[in-house]
Amino acid sequence: MHRRPPLVLKQAALLALVFGAHAPLLAAEAFPTRPITLIVPYAPGGAGDILGRSVAKELAGIAGKPVVVENKPGAGGNIGAELVARAQDKDGHTLLLGATSLASNPSLMRSMPVDPLKDLVAISGVASLQNVIAVNPSSRLRNVSELVAEAKKHPGKLTFGTAGIGTSSHLSVELFKGEVGVDLLHVPYKSGGPAMADVMAGNLDLVFELMPAVVGHVRSGKLRGIAVTGSARSEALPDLPTVAESGYPKYSFVSWFGIFGPSGMDSRRVAQLNEMMAKALASGEFKSRLEQLGAEGMSGSPAQFDRFFQGEVAKWKRVVAEQGLPLMN
Repeated sequence: MHRRPPLVLKQAALLALVFGAHAPLLAAEAFPTRPITLIVPYAPGGAGDILGRSVAKELAGIAGKPVVVENKPGAGGNIGAELVARAQDKDGHTLLLGATSLASNPSLMRSMPVDPLKDLVAISGVASLQNVIAVNPSSRLRNVSELVAEAKKHPGKLTFGTAGIGTSSHLSVELFKGEVGVDLLHVPYKSGGPAMADVMAGNLDLVFELMPAVVGHVRSGKLRGIAVTGSARSEALPDLPTVAESGYPKYSFVSWFGIFGPSGMDSRRVAQLNEMMAKALASGEFKSRLEQLGAEGMSGSPAQFDRFFQGEVAKWKRVVAEQGLPLMN
């Protein structure tokens, strides 16, 4: 004779059956459930846009859903950053391709629409790019030592062009001025192209320009590279020494790009997106694209990227204060 199980046991068994059937859904919620929007706060055609579209292509293949790039340039990247920080969904379907300016803007601008340390969450690094110090091929400046000697002999006379105040080209020179102890005259342009054109024409002494923009001109002989700004030589221009190799070991500068989401994202979703980015960075096609740009991948955990970002914010706060840079509206 079989005894009937107590009601409590029957209820427990029923609950186990119900929740057991849905356990996979609870353990691994499907993501993404719709297209991901990647906000790129830069104009089409530049290094940021090229990288953003490369990331979008890789992520789409990994996620199995479209990744739509939306260019939202303006205000040094703040327009795009604000869109993501204020996004209604905080589940990973709206992301930002942030860059160096995201760390420097809080110290360079009189007011910020968002606080990137509080309103955004760091998910993954994407890539770092060195700048190239380049001069006219007929320039008397053939290395960093000659550049420094000339700048100290004639303070404020050597001119450098940039894509504008607060851009990576500008920041790299301000850091150089502080570390090396020289005074150079800043000539801001609306973009890096006209600045390089004036160096080629002999109207400007030098530029510290992003590798993707300048590498072709150096290879063709239209500009002469004298150094790269990172901590190691670049495979794109392996004959150029670093500034550190040139006798100034404290100096190192790279521009960087990374993926951010709105604050409030679940840590598990952040980790999931970080894993997806790790797969993207490991892709042979993506590695080849970075090599073409003279860039290097930035892998690591969300915690590592967050520490890096916080360090960048602190560094540019110090540089802006030490160099007395004017604040922008």
